[in-house]
Amino acid sequence: SQSCEETEPTKTKLSMSPFLCFSFFFLLQFPLISFSKTTPAGARFPSSLITPEKVSASTQNKLYRTKYFTQILDHFNFYPKSYQTFQQRYLINDTFWGGAKNNAPIFVYTGNEGNIEWFAQNLGFLYETAPHFKSLVVFIEHRFYGKSIPYGGKKSVAYSNASTLGHLSSTQALADYASLIIDLKKNLSATDSPVVVFGGSYGGMLAAWFRLKYPHVTIGALASSSPILNFENITSSYSFRNIVTQDFKSVSENCYKVIKGSWEQIENTANQPGGLELLRKSFKLCKNGADLDYLEDWLSTAYAYTAMTDYPTPSNFLCPLPAFPVKKMCEAIDDPTTGNDTFAKLYGAANVYYNYSGTVTCFELDDNSDPHDLGGWYWQACTEMIMPTGGNNEDSIFPASDWDYKDQASVCKSRFGIEPRPLWITTEFGGHAIERVLKRYGSNIIFFNGLRDPWSGGGVLKNISKSIVAIVAKEGAHHVDLMFKSSEDPEWLQDVRKQEIKIIAKWISQYYHDLAQLF
Repeated sequence: SQSCEETEPTKTKLSMSPFLCFSFFFLLQFPLISFSKTTPAGARFPSSLITPEKVSASTQNKLYRTKYFTQILDHFNFYPKSYQTFQQRYLINDTFWGGAKNNAPIFVYTGNEGNIEWFAQNLGFLYETAPHFKSLVVFIEHRFYGKSIPYGGKKSVAYSNASTLGHLSSTQALADYASLIIDLKKNLSATDSPVVVFGGSYGGMLAAWFRLKYPHVTIGALASSSPILNFENITSSYSFRNIVTQDFKSVSENCYKVIKGSWEQIENTANQPGGLELLRKSFKLCKNGADLDYLEDWLSTAYAYTAMTDYPTPSNFLCPLPAFPVKKMCEAIDDPTTGNDTFAKLYGAANVYYNYSGTVTCFELDDNSDPHDLGGWYWQACTEMIMPTGGNNEDSIFPASDWDYKDQASVCKSRFGIEPRPLWITTEFGGHAIERVLKRYGSNIIFFNGLRDPWSGGGVLKNISKSIVAIVAKEGAHHVDLMFKSSEDPEWLQDVRKQEIKIIAKWISQYYHDLAQLF
C-alpha cells in the first residue's frame, strides 16, 4: 500500500544554492578517477564551492509535485528486519497526462546517486515530450540518497556501518522502482498504461537493467550515456582517459602538449623551497600552502568533467559552463598573453570549469561538502560498481599509470571493512558478449552515447537487434539528449531526440496494438 505525503507544487528552479561544482561525477567515478600517484584511488577528493548561475532551459511552469511511497527495506530476504520500511521520495507531473481511462503512458526516470530534484530540474526531455505522448512524468529517488533514507530517515544511522549500508545496491534500487511503479499504477487505476523508463549515466544503467529484469513492468528503456560495459575484462581501464585526451587534442595540439607536460613542472615546483606557496598563489588557493595531491586532483578533475560536459550550448548541470567548454579551456591555455607561464595557462583553463561565473575569489581544495547527498556512492563503488578507469598510457594528458584493483580494494577495506565484488554486476546483469546475449532475450532499449563523453568507451555503440539500438553522436557529451532543449541546439542533437521519440512512439503503438488483441 502507498503512503503519500504531498508538498506544495515545486516551481522550476534551476538556480540552486552553492554546491560542489564537479562532485556528482567525481563520485560517479569514485574510486575510479583519482589522479594522484601517492593517494589510493578515491581516498579523498577536492572541491570548489561556487554559486551556479540560473539555467534558462525551462519555462517557469511548475515541474513536479513531491510525494512519498512506503518502501520495504529488503526485497530479497525474509528476516524480520527485512520488513522494515522507509519513505521513498518521488516527483510527479501530470500536466499533460491523457489519463488512466485512455491508458496514457507513464514516463519514469530511474534515479541516480543523488538528490532526485537535481536531476528533475536539469533533465528536461521527459517534460518536453510529455505533451506529444500525453504522458505522466515520474522521477523516482534512489534509496539512500536525497530524502529517501532508510532507518527512520536518519542518515547518520543509515550510513553508520556496513550492516546498514548493506541495503544500498543496484538490485534493491531496481526492486524499489518496480514496487513503486506497480503500486502507483494501481492507485491511479492505470494498470494498463504502458511504462517507459529513462535514465542517464548510472541512472541509464539502471534503466537498461530495469528493462531486462522487469520486462513485465516497463515496455522499453532509454539508457543515455550508460556505461554498462565499463567493467573488468570488458572495457580497457585506459578508455576513459584516452577519450579525455582525444577531446583536448582534437581542439588544440598545443593545448594537449601544455597539459601533458605540466605535471612534471608542477611536481618540480612543489619540491623546491617555497614551491608550494608559489603554486598556491599561481592557482589562487585559499589557504596558506598547497597540497600537491589535492592540486593535481583538482586540475585533473576539471579536465575530465569538462570533457564529459562538453555540451554544444551553455549548461549548468555540474556548474555554469559555456558552450564547448573544452574549446574554451584550450583558448585559455593557448592565450598568447600568458607567454610561457604554464601555471597562468592552467589557472585560466581551470577557471573555465570552476569559476566561469566569475564569483570565486579563491579555491578551497579540501572542502568535502555534500550538498547533493551523493555520499552513498562511496559504498556502491566499494561493493559492486567496480568500474576501472584509472589507466593512463604514454599519450595521455595525465601522468602514465595503471589501474590497480588492489589499491581500490585496500581503500574499501579500510573505509568499510568489506571486500569489493568486481564480478558481481556482470554476473547479475551480464555484459560479456552482450551482442550475442541480448539478441536472444532483450528488446526495446535505446542506448545513446556521445563520443566526446569519456564514459562512451564503456557504452553500447552498435545495434544489437532491430529493437535494441545504439544512437551514437560523434560530437555528443554526457547524456546531452536528456537535457532541456535550447534554441541553440545543433541539428545533430535535434535529430537524435527525434530518433528517440520515433522509436518510443513505435514501442507504445505496438503495446496498444497488443493490448487491443486481448479484448
